[in-house]
Amino acid sequence: MGCLCSQIVTLFLLSKRITFCGTLDYVPPEIVTGDFYDEKADLWCLGVLCYELCTGKAPFESKTDEHETYDRILKVHLDFPSYLSPQLIDFVSRLLNRDPAKRMSLEEVEAHEWMRRYEN
Repeated sequence: MGCLCSQIVTLFLLSKRITFCGTLDYVPPEIVTGDFYDEKADLWCLGVLCYELCTGKAPFESKTDEHETYDRILKVHLDFPSYLSPQLIDFVSRLLNRDPAKRMSLEEVEAHEWMRRYEN
């Protein structure tokens, strides 16, 4: 029992998680692969949400099955419609980075040109 409690405390202190809950289209690569994840997973979801709100569809959605969706997520296979602004494409691309460490921070999200244009 002591070993399990130690693992739980360690997981809590490191702020990493291993549970899965949510909509398939919003799942970041680190969850697909079963790796630990942190707040950067939420930033991935923000990128998916922005893409979906601006295009009307999820960026990695497959018409065939969930395995193809997982594959598209892992490959970060993104198609941007031509009507999206370069600023939005940059914003979403920097959030939907395969490597969580390379995703924008929340501070960078707030300071990004695409976000600033909607202030006030």
